[in-house]
Amino acid sequence: MKIRTIAANGLIAAVYIAVTMLIQPFGFTNIQFRVSEMLNHLVVFRKTYAIGIVLGVFFANLFFSPIVAYDLVFGVGQSVLAMLITIGAMRYVENVWMRMAVNTLSFTVTMAIIALELKLALGFPFWLTWLTTAIGEFVVMAIGAPIMYAVGRRLASEMFHSLHKSR
Repeated sequence: MKIRTIAANGLIAAVYIAVTMLIQPFGFTNIQFRVSEMLNHLVVFRKTYAIGIVLGVFFANLFFSPIVAYDLVFGVGQSVLAMLITIGAMRYVENVWMRMAVNTLSFTVTMAIIALELKLALGFPFWLTWLTTAIGEFVVMAIGAPIMYAVGRRLASEMFHSLHKSR
């Protein structure tokens, strides 16, 4: 893996952790608006950004979650599964906006894993928790899509220009 990719993933993880810390009360309950989840859209631009996102989720859950053990398994697992679905779909979907739509739906639907986690750990009702966490995830991902589109295009442009400068 190239140094630039490692650095980009480190920055993505750091931003994910910092944003999660800022909104901590709204990121770990049955009604979640974890704003840092919008970074999930970066995987649409480069699948290697999944590493930084997963590291960000892991460390944010490790440092800030009130149910650490559950979040390290279920939260990280949900992120990995949703990104694998998106990465798999990217073979068939070329348009960036469509990829972001697939990504949004992937993360929204897989919030069932988080609902199961909250049912097991805290006794929350599964169906209601799935509904509330899915709505929160959908809203964050939908609102974050244009923001991450601009960021992702900028990152892709920087990578493209740095590759051509080094030749």
